[in-house]
Amino acid sequence: MALATALSRAQIGVEAPVVHIEVHLAGGLPGTSIVGLPELAVREARDRVRAAIQNAGFEYPQRRVTVSLAPADLPKDGGRFDLAIALGILAASGQIPVDGLRDREFLGELALSGELRCVTGLLPAALMAGKAGRTLIAPAANASEAALAGQSEVRLANSLLEVCAALGGHCELPRPDPPCFDRSAALAADLADVRGQPQARRALEIAAAGGHNLLMIGPPGTGKTMLATRLAGILPPLTEAEALEVAAVRSIAGQSLDAASFLVRPTRAPHHSASAAALVGGGSIPRPGEVSLAHQGCLFLDELPEFDRRVLENLREPMESGRILISRAARHAEFPARFQLIAAMNPCPCGYAGDPAAHCRCTPDAIARYGARLSGPLLDRIDLHVDVPRVPQSILRAQAPGEASSSVRARVIAARERALARSGSINARLDPRATEHWCKLSTGDATLLERAVDRLGLSARAYHRVLRVARTIADLEGVAAIASAHVGEAIAYRRLDRLPPAAAA
Repeated sequence: MALATALSRAQIGVEAPVVHIEVHLAGGLPGTSIVGLPELAVREARDRVRAAIQNAGFEYPQRRVTVSLAPADLPKDGGRFDLAIALGILAASGQIPVDGLRDREFLGELALSGELRCVTGLLPAALMAGKAGRTLIAPAANASEAALAGQSEVRLANSLLEVCAALGGHCELPRPDPPCFDRSAALAADLADVRGQPQARRALEIAAAGGHNLLMIGPPGTGKTMLATRLAGILPPLTEAEALEVAAVRSIAGQSLDAASFLVRPTRAPHHSASAAALVGGGSIPRPGEVSLAHQGCLFLDELPEFDRRVLENLREPMESGRILISRAARHAEFPARFQLIAAMNPCPCGYAGDPAAHCRCTPDAIARYGARLSGPLLDRIDLHVDVPRVPQSILRAQAPGEASSSVRARVIAARERALARSGSINARLDPRATEHWCKLSTGDATLLERAVDRLGLSARAYHRVLRVARTIADLEGVAAIASAHVGEAIAYRRLDRLPPAAAA
């Protein structure tokens, strides 16, 4: 038979559209051409495939070989199509049965020896193949990702020769070993290590319970980074659906997947020198950035004003929509970006404004310029602003360890369960209509909030965020109605919105 078709999967964002690889053998001068909008790495597959076929003990056909990757208008990149192209050529030349290609999809890069090398984005491809009711044959080097594919049927192979033997019925390819999840991995860094800072600990608990964004302000060495790194220990574990979303993004980014931390919410902490493309994603071939790698987890930005202001402004849209759309001249890709922002900053360039134990050397103009690096729209999207002052050494020595993460985590999980049972969403993700419905205030509390909005100059967005924070505080206390104390505490966390940090302190 001079015509054969094998199926594979492309990679467009977190999607894995099916690609039909059609191989036709014709008379004429021997040669191989690949059509269908292939990138350079795909065009080079003809040399890899020829060497792999010959080194596997098969004969490369001395005929005119045409390989068509359909749909033709879908960009294809990387070596992920090597295995499917090789099998299509062998089936078209009659060296393996064509029936073996049915109801199967193939993904893998070929070494010149015929060995299979790992590819990126295997998990989304495995999930899509499972939904289509087909078996995916993948490199054994991707076993850890394949094991996370749940109900999808995935078989692993080390070489082209193994795949051909399985398609001919001479052997059976193994399935990946079932993963072993560790539900206690998130508790490695304990909140008990943090001594003092009751207000910051309280704000961190509220942020975890409602999924709110948090900004911590204080001089160097007061525990801001320590608090941020302990957030993962008080967050509830990922659900299976959320964990698959997180793993799919990591798979596309080419990062290793560990089943032991599969249910742990990710924490990303990019350096303040990160570019816009590194933070939100980009490139000629769109790749996920830090906001997508922090999907369903925490994005920690230390020294927030040291980031380029134009870079920080790129966070505004994904903080609202929970996704990032990257558009290039020839490509468009959408990545999930439902992250929780935890940021830390000093009150001034030298770091000691308002600190009674140190002398600030900054001029008022320098402090004002430092605070102006954060735009009003960005601060509008941060629900909680909290001071982290210096704790005297005498208190640190005398104070017992703080409350453990396990205890705080129990309250956080209980508060989230109340929110999910009530509205089907955590409080930070309520839309304006749902906020008005589920965060109703008494007449007196509504008047209090309106006065605070007028005095602080808060926007309508900030108004709704105050309501959601108050709802979270009530959930932590286990009460159904929002009280005046909840509203007052939520308002107190917005007092830095329109003031420079040093002036507010």
